[in-house]
Amino acid sequence: MRSQIFKTRITELFNIPHPILCGGLQWLADARYVAAVVNAGGMGFITCMSFPDDPEAFRREVQKCKDLTGGKPFGVSVPISRRLGANDRLNPYLDIIVDEGVRFIETSGDSPERLLPRLKAAGCIVIHKAPGIRYALSAQQLPVDAITVVSAEGGGHPGTLMVPQIIQGPLAADALRKPLALAGGMSTGRHLISALAMGADAILMGSRMVVAEEIWAHRAYKEYVVGIDENANRVVMKTFRNHHRVLDNETSRAVEQLELQGIKDFDHYQPHVDGSLARQAYESGNFNLGMIDMGPSGVFAREIKPVEAIIDEIIDEANSARERIGQICC
Repeated sequence: MRSQIFKTRITELFNIPHPILCGGLQWLADARYVAAVVNAGGMGFITCMSFPDDPEAFRREVQKCKDLTGGKPFGVSVPISRRLGANDRLNPYLDIIVDEGVRFIETSGDSPERLLPRLKAAGCIVIHKAPGIRYALSAQQLPVDAITVVSAEGGGHPGTLMVPQIIQGPLAADALRKPLALAGGMSTGRHLISALAMGADAILMGSRMVVAEEIWAHRAYKEYVVGIDENANRVVMKTFRNHHRVLDNETSRAVEQLELQGIKDFDHYQPHVDGSLARQAYESGNFNLGMIDMGPSGVFAREIKPVEAIIDEIIDEANSARERIGQICC
């Protein structure tokens, strides 16, 4: 692990050497991956809903992560649904988070307001992921400890505002007073330096990390990602105002065709957007199957290697970028 060279509000809040967060990857962010991130000096989050209908499997994953980190704190990602009554399914997972003493929580989706009293009473540090500044400002009124703002480049669900990082990053830093991470298009040390220069305290990565050795997905999928370019993604589901940036594959192209035809009956989309299809893709290596989260920054995932090597590379590149700035300053 590289020595610490950046000290920010995020590194202090999470007590980590590097201002690098690795967000919860649906189906992929398990104990092995998250522990590797923590042991490499960043902060990772197990995605609790990667264990649907099996909270005890989630508990075992949390316990495994404790062992793999040697007791160092780690995080859990909790997605909050906007559908009425849908968040009742989170209750057993919250019980486990509290019982097992999980220290750090990433919330996303709808407002975390309903969950915060219990999480804060348990001593959790909460960072909420917002798809735009207007939503981040609302979250800032709540007792969250930090905020991640997602830009248009984010893989997965970047929201409907779709403001690019180069514009939204500085605006977010100006607008928010709480510790800030920037997500969307963040993959390299140069991105890290840029985010810090824009006023942020950390970056959050997703697409960059899917080729890590500790990610359990089939090697054929990782080898495919290694070869993609920055155009190998598309935003679909705009018809339903549920923008989803995913890998450009047969499934996403089929969904886009439905949208181009003006079809608004969700039943036509259901066979393509079922989340279990993405899990099958990761298991089989069939990258044409399902809606697979992917942002353009996946282009920087150029080699399958351990998490520590990826984070070390980012820190080394950030340090080089910092030195270059020093050299060109008058």
